Amino acid sequence: MLDAVRAELARGGHDALTVEGVATRAGVHRATVYRRWRDVGGLIVDVIDAAGEIDWQPPDTGSLLGDLTELNRQIQQSLVERPSLALALMAASFHSEQAARAQTRLWADRYAQSEVLVARATGRGELPAGTDARALLIAATAPVYHELVLLRTGPDPAVPARAAQAAVLAAAAGAFAHPELPA
Repeated sequence: MLDAVRAELARGGHDALTVEGVATRAGVHRATVYRRWRDVGGLIVDVIDAAGEIDWQPPDTGSLLGDLTELNRQIQQSLVERPSLALALMAASFHSEQAARAQTRLWADRYAQSEVLVARATGRGELPAGTDARALLIAATAPVYHELVLLRTGPDPAVPARAAQAAVLAAAAGAFAHPELPA
């Protein structure tokens, strides 16, 4: 059923997603879908929750710059592949409060998983103790989202490394230090 939702989202986006379309694609009666999910918001929630269950691990290249660059490359790839399920789910989360909550949970989990990049870098002496991992991760990845999602530019292969380098330089200088923790 979730594969049918993904395919329908990728085909026409949230606006074209219907319980009837999902049921047809899945080869079941629409009553089957309505009994379990009630509406497209419930279907989207389950697709987002399933995305969080994918066995994804943050990159481990041996350096913070390498890790953040690879993370940005992965993000860029997920946004430029056609059809982009990542973009479809982001858009869908603006149409359903249930989906928005699921999307928030997914992002919180991904940030928590990625904090290991900062912990490893601090252990290697690349960053000062007390670096705010989430703030650094947001600063490192935001340019990729900004260019591809907000500005809708084509993918620039230099952006992942350039954004990672800017974030690493800022972090090494203490720009993401927790105010309550000594640097």
